[in-house]
Amino acid sequence: MRKENFKQKVFDAVSQIPRGKTLTYKQVAEAIGHPKSWRAVGNALNKNYNPKIPCHRVIKSDGKIGGYNRGCGKKREILQKEKAVKI
Repeated sequence: MRKENFKQKVFDAVSQIPRGKTLTYKQVAEAIGHPKSWRAVGNALNKNYNPKIPCHRVIKSDGKIGGYNRGCGKKREILQKEKAVKI
């Protein structure tokens, strides 16, 4: 699969996460048919600067926030505002 197709599948899946909900990187990888590609999911999301793709709604499997290209503090702030996490 081409890199761009993979990224687009990730972005499409993440765009379906409703406000106030989260998925893990692994759940996104499974949703797009690549269950072992959770790191690649994270890398794709780290390069996203389109505000219409809610990459802040993807967290680590252990419940921790994980990375965010606008900073972990900003990710935590957005998730709290959406009432997606209690931190």
